[in-house]
Amino acid sequence: MKLTDKIAAHSSPFPFFTFEFFPPRTDQGFENLVPRIGRLSSLKPLAISVTWGAGGSTKERSLDLAGLTQSNFGTDVILHLTCTNMVQGMVDEALLAAKERGIQNILALRGDPPRGKEEWIPIDPKFQHGIDLVSYIHSKPELSSHFCVGVAGYPEGHPDNLISEETEMEYLQQKVDAGAGFIVTQIFYNVDRFLTWIKKVRERGIKVPIIPGIMPIQTYSSFLRLVKLCGIDVPPSVRLALEDIKLDDQSVKNYGVQLAVDMIRQITAAGVVPGVHLCTLNLEKSVQRVLEQLQWTGVSHSFQNKLISEETSNKAEPATDGRFVSPSAAANAATLGLANIPPSGTEVGSGELNKADSWDDFPNGRFGDFKSPAYGDQGPWGNSGTVRPETLSEWGNPQSLSDLTTLFLNHLHSKINKTPFSPGPLSAESLLILPHLEKLTKRGWWTVGSQPAVDGKESSDEVVGWGPKTGFIFQKGFVEFFCTEEDLNQIEKQVEQKGEEWVHWFAANSRGECRGNVPEDGRNAVTWGVFPGQEIIQTTIIEQENFLSWAEEAFSIWKNWASFYRPGSPERALLESVHHERWLVSIVHHNYKDASALWTFLSEA
Repeated sequence: MKLTDKIAAHSSPFPFFTFEFFPPRTDQGFENLVPRIGRLSSLKPLAISVTWGAGGSTKERSLDLAGLTQSNFGTDVILHLTCTNMVQGMVDEALLAAKERGIQNILALRGDPPRGKEEWIPIDPKFQHGIDLVSYIHSKPELSSHFCVGVAGYPEGHPDNLISEETEMEYLQQKVDAGAGFIVTQIFYNVDRFLTWIKKVRERGIKVPIIPGIMPIQTYSSFLRLVKLCGIDVPPSVRLALEDIKLDDQSVKNYGVQLAVDMIRQITAAGVVPGVHLCTLNLEKSVQRVLEQLQWTGVSHSFQNKLISEETSNKAEPATDGRFVSPSAAANAATLGLANIPPSGTEVGSGELNKADSWDDFPNGRFGDFKSPAYGDQGPWGNSGTVRPETLSEWGNPQSLSDLTTLFLNHLHSKINKTPFSPGPLSAESLLILPHLEKLTKRGWWTVGSQPAVDGKESSDEVVGWGPKTGFIFQKGFVEFFCTEEDLNQIEKQVEQKGEEWVHWFAANSRGECRGNVPEDGRNAVTWGVFPGQEIIQTTIIEQENFLSWAEEAFSIWKNWASFYRPGSPERALLESVHHERWLVSIVHHNYKDASALWTFLSEA
């Protein structure tokens, strides 16, 4: 059913809500997401939206997820469709596939800006902006009659467009005039600013339904990443509240639920929207709790006077080079026990995992559990990407390997705040191992992720602490870097001769080749915490599946970076050669009681 018709027919005593999901990267994550969507579908959302990767990079998974959701759970789907790197044939194919699955709602987005001129993916000039998709669909009677098309709204301005509010409003007007039937906004946390924006939209004569995007804060690190990515205005009161609890993921999660509830109450009380769009990050606990506190679900249990104390509290920002937030894994979580949430009836693991219906992640980084439904989050509406035109000047014009070494060293020395692989400056934890990172980088092993060994530090420690205050933190030292195949061969020989089963490693290249000495199906927990009344919490697990998934992304960054330089230029030749020739290496030393064990081993390689 078309969303506009469903909105018009909505007769519930409370506003409607929709959920947003993305296709996980792995088959296991996909399989575990489907029952999660089934459980959340029982809350009776008006619709469920499914995101679409730039250039159709998640096309098959997006269509499969959308089709399964609509056919298995009877919930209407809004399929996102971006025009970045899409040609007419690809658009036609996607729309036909959606139509065959009975999907009638499309959210037409521009998506990520083109990453330079990427010759290997043709760009159709007819699809440069969201309005182009809207106009195209409405230009064909067989599509126009079948689909209801929505578009994005940006209460705080589009993060990639340095244009005036009036110009942004004009673009929105043009999209509606072209046939858009509803508007879903980018996520925000400043309600007053949203209410001012929507008043201006209505004064302009735009009458279509506007659905505000609300994302409950899951972890402090993911919040910061999304704020930066989307250019979100965060009220000082929110920043201050988070600053006091940023090391305790459960407290952040609880605060995120209450903040979302307060925002929704303020927005709906103003009577300016018919419902809200909840961005789930493929997680279920927080949105359940939000809807329960709003009393929008018909659930008999009440959490009004308490916040659920889930039996997990994972690390908000495990130690890395201050670049990659080291992983959030799924961990034990208390079952909510909502009366209308059917149990999964299946076990997805033991020890670090409980039943699937209580399996909730803290989506922090690269090495979460690859079976998790939340594995592989790319940010809202497909806006991932770490290389953007405005950041190129900070990195200069690298034309030699020594230029790249200097770039990575400049990041270690805080002369630059980011690299294509590192969205922010070094963390305080990285300073504990800075001399070792410098030594590796100077030899041409460009480090992109690491953490020091930690043996039982108090969880309240300001540098390495996380979780509840009454606990202890343990970490194995690990490091990731890019190096040549010749150096990799030397590392492998060193492991065989002196590793003594204390060292595990993986290595991968851009051709998909993988090497290493981790046993088949081996899983290395490299960060864990011990807290009263809980099982041991493992927040970082490195295994082949999640390493290869990350390696694929890492090499795409080199390719992406190269695409910003003209073909034949020294910069492009250098970056493409690195993409083709280097290996990404991940090394773990299991002796966490010796803080120097990993670095001593590598210095002898």
